[in-house]
Amino acid sequence: MANRNTRKTLISLATIAVVLLVIAFIIRNIAIGWAPSRDQYPVQGISVDASNGDIIWHVAGATGVDFAYIQATDGSTKRDPKFAANIKGAREAGIRYGALHNYSLCRLATDQATMFVTTVPRGDNMLPPAVRLAFDNGCGDRPGRALVLSELNMFLNQIEAHSEKPAILAVSREFEEMYNISSGIDRTFWLEANFFPPDYATKPWVMWRASDMRRISGVDGPINWNVVRP
Repeated sequence: MANRNTRKTLISLATIAVVLLVIAFIIRNIAIGWAPSRDQYPVQGISVDASNGDIIWHVAGATGVDFAYIQATDGSTKRDPKFAANIKGAREAGIRYGALHNYSLCRLATDQATMFVTTVPRGDNMLPPAVRLAFDNGCGDRPGRALVLSELNMFLNQIEAHSEKPAILAVSREFEEMYNISSGIDRTFWLEANFFPPDYATKPWVMWRASDMRRISGVDGPINWNVVRP
């Protein structure tokens, strides 16, 4: 009897495990194919960097990519090795594109601005520059809010003089919670949250990174999928 009960328990556990695996597979497939409704958000696009490999831009465009933000620089020492190839590919595919900078709390604003303006070409056809504000595992500095706002304003003034366009700030929830950037700097904001619109800033978002799981033709691996508020 004990052996029979043990066997039934094992069969039940195995059945539950299989069901859970099937459910996980279904949820994963839904997640990697999901994007917000075009009826609600007609303009949708991606943000990419070298980790996305060699992008086949005309194929990506055919999947509904209206625009792309392409990482150009990181801090004051790193240029994305795929930046030039990516803006060329996006331009040839007829996809609007802009440059993205990863801002570092461990580097001087002026040095980061120099890296950006010497990497990103000036062009009327480019989207406004985007600046990502998020904590980096390689940088443990957490300066006071006043210093962060002062340095960030200095950085923005320099890259905006180069691009001749006001920047958009892509702020993570954690960064916003610590520094309240949206109350300290008057810019357009790009917030992030998978599947559900974010509300963690004091200003309404203009761009929303709606998924970092989506997969599309022409790009290897998961992609950051973004929408523009109408």
